[in-house]
Amino acid sequence: MKKTIGLVAAVLFGATVAFVGAAPASAATPPLRFHGAQYDSPGSDTGSNTSLNAEWISLINTGASAVNLKGWTIRDKAGHVYTFTSDYTIPAKNGRLWVHTGKGTNNAQNRYWWRSWYVWNNTGDTAYLRKPSGAQVDTCTWGNKSGRTWVGC
Repeated sequence: MKKTIGLVAAVLFGATVAFVGAAPASAATPPLRFHGAQYDSPGSDTGSNTSLNAEWISLINTGASAVNLKGWTIRDKAGHVYTFTSDYTIPAKNGRLWVHTGKGTNNAQNRYWWRSWYVWNNTGDTAYLRKPSGAQVDTCTWGNKSGRTWVGC
C-alpha cells in the first residue's frame, strides 16, 4: 500500500511540476503571423504607385494546415484596415504572403491594399493581425529603425 501511495504521489507531483513549468498557450508563437514589414519605402516618399508598393507587410504560415484568410484583417495604430474580402488560402509549411500598400493585381503571393498614400509610419507603428471574429492573432511593432524589420517583428 505504501508503495502505491508513494507512486501516486510521485506521479501527481511530476504532473504538477510539468503543468506549472509549461508555457501558457497564449505565449506560443502562432503558426500564422507577421513575418516582416518594409515600412519605409526605399527612396523619397513621392506617393507614386511604385513607391507605395515598395511599402509592404508580410505574413508567414508555419503551421501544418493551410489557412483561408477570408474575413481576416491587418490594421495599423491609426485605424487603416485591410480586409481579405475573398477566399485566399495561404499554404502550410512556410507559405508567405505580401500585402502591398498601393495598387496592383492580386496573385498567389501578393495582395494589394489599393491605398493612395502610405499606411505604415516610418518613425514607428504597430500592425495587428485579426481573425474574422476580431480575435487578435499577432502584432508587429517597430520604432525608427532601418526601414525594414524581419522575423520577430
